[in-house]
Amino acid sequence: MSDQVIPPVSMKLDETDPETFAAELGEEFRRFGFAVISDHGVDQAIIDKALDRAKAFFALPDGIKQKYFIKGGAGARGYTPFGTEAAKDSDHIDLKEFWHVGRELPADHPYRETMADNITPDEIEGWDAVKDLYNALDRLGTRLLRAVARDLELDEYFFDDTIRDGNSVLRLLHYPAQDSTVPEGSVRAAAHEDINTITLLLGADEAGLQVIDRRTGDWISVNPPAGCLVINVGDMLQRLTNNVLPSTTHRVVNPAPERQKFARFSVPFFLHFRPDYEIRTLENCIGKDGVNHYPEPISSQEFLVERLKEIRLL
Repeated sequence: MSDQVIPPVSMKLDETDPETFAAELGEEFRRFGFAVISDHGVDQAIIDKALDRAKAFFALPDGIKQKYFIKGGAGARGYTPFGTEAAKDSDHIDLKEFWHVGRELPADHPYRETMADNITPDEIEGWDAVKDLYNALDRLGTRLLRAVARDLELDEYFFDDTIRDGNSVLRLLHYPAQDSTVPEGSVRAAAHEDINTITLLLGADEAGLQVIDRRTGDWISVNPPAGCLVINVGDMLQRLTNNVLPSTTHRVVNPAPERQKFARFSVPFFLHFRPDYEIRTLENCIGKDGVNHYPEPISSQEFLVERLKEIRLL
């Protein structure tokens, strides 16, 4: 285990010196596949209200929560029960349950064929707080991708169209407190890479997130300072950039014995391309060797379906 620290990059720099901000963000992505952002501008009150609503839902009896599980829905919306998801190529279930919130679309929108309607739990008042957080992180993700575009020497607004009405998902995650009955070989989230474009992760009360340092191969604990946001590259962006920006392996390990009685909550926002966006290698990400690691383009939706099957949600 390495004690390497990923230093926070302040988004205030994005306002005063956007080129330097983009370069620092890109450097952290290239080194770790992850970055830590301070001064991100998402109102803490919005975060606290959404997290409070999430905790209220997960405190409900299992029988009530199961009402919001959609069989055959690939976990796209509503509740996914404990022990359902597993990391790609893992033989062990992850020790978590979660709720997914997606984009609200008008009735006649063409993406409704692939993007399901949201669900609201009847038992929880003030659920709009969760939607408010979705919208805040959606706006922040657009801003961060503009910095990524600058770092890649693309037009600053290159990604705006690629994610317009994208299939982005806010996940409310609950890792329950543990006891001696933890299944052998299972951890809260086994080593994996994210499917999507970028992930914006609000810090958890409990430790456990670890990421591989791509230079040393060591696992690094990611414990961002209070008020910071963790961001990581997903497989879709890695594919688009021909591995220039890597989707790095990460995991959430089980707690130390003295922390087993505490649950862990976190809120990742998985920012996705629009379903019909064709992920085709960027020409300026093909190096001097001329190697294109992904010669066959694929739509965002096709890629998503492939990966959902691999993690047992479809």
